[in-house]
Amino acid sequence: MTTETEIKQNVREFYDKVGWQEVSEGIYQNARYEDLRPVSHEYIHRCHMRVLRHLKAEGKYLLDAGSGPIQYPEYLEYSKGYKFRVCADISHVALKDACKRTGEHGLCVVADVANLPFKPGVFEGIVSLHTIHHLPSDEHISAYQELYRVLAKECQVVVVNGWGEALIPQLLAAPMRWTNRGIGILRRVFGIAPPVHPAKPKTDAEENKPKSTFVRKYGATWLKSQLTPLMHFEIYVWRGVSVKHLRTFIHQGFGGRLLLRLLFWLEDLFPHFFGEKGQYPMFVIRKS
Repeated sequence: MTTETEIKQNVREFYDKVGWQEVSEGIYQNARYEDLRPVSHEYIHRCHMRVLRHLKAEGKYLLDAGSGPIQYPEYLEYSKGYKFRVCADISHVALKDACKRTGEHGLCVVADVANLPFKPGVFEGIVSLHTIHHLPSDEHISAYQELYRVLAKECQVVVVNGWGEALIPQLLAAPMRWTNRGIGILRRVFGIAPPVHPAKPKTDAEENKPKSTFVRKYGATWLKSQLTPLMHFEIYVWRGVSVKHLRTFIHQGFGGRLLLRLLFWLEDLFPHFFGEKGQYPMFVIRKS
């Protein structure tokens, strides 16, 4: 049985050796988990900026819990009104780049999100993006409690994570299979090869790099049952669909951008529905 310490070592090793390695200027290997195509750019950007709606505009300290290297320019916007951005992560590689991007504005700390080394109530804003699902299962609630503990009164935490199971991804699973099969058939009929990225020969060190890392996600029902007695929160949508959905259904020549503008409008119209039933919720926790 894998211990909590081994899980965290696995996560740190993956991101130090793989996830936070730059494959080109400003682009990390971890970017394969995001849709960086031009057709999706506007939608992805607007989803990133949703976080700002729930943060105080200014303050002294903003905590970025599980900051990574701050790999997207939108992430820098969250702390513009704060004197300092405190970047906390278990990856030394990530923090080196986070320090470069934040300069004197940034304070970088090697830290475990489930056991933060900060006094209670010191942060007027907190963000935690795609981090808690890397923790051992029994530390998920501890991480939410730690974020709540270090949050100042009358301020808010914004946590973005993915659901392990949700209605919209379930409904899209079969159409996604059919669409991908249809595309495969058309490629074979017309002799079109699938896109292939040129690969360079791998060294022994690269062959020995970890291929994946620990991820554990839960559904809305379980998480609400655990958090409701502990703190006040609301669930909004961050993004209703996954990268796999985008790459399957959204394409430049088939009204892709218009479809995504419609989706974003619907998400804003029904933020709680898409937050609970879509792929990526945004937990907004308020301390009063």
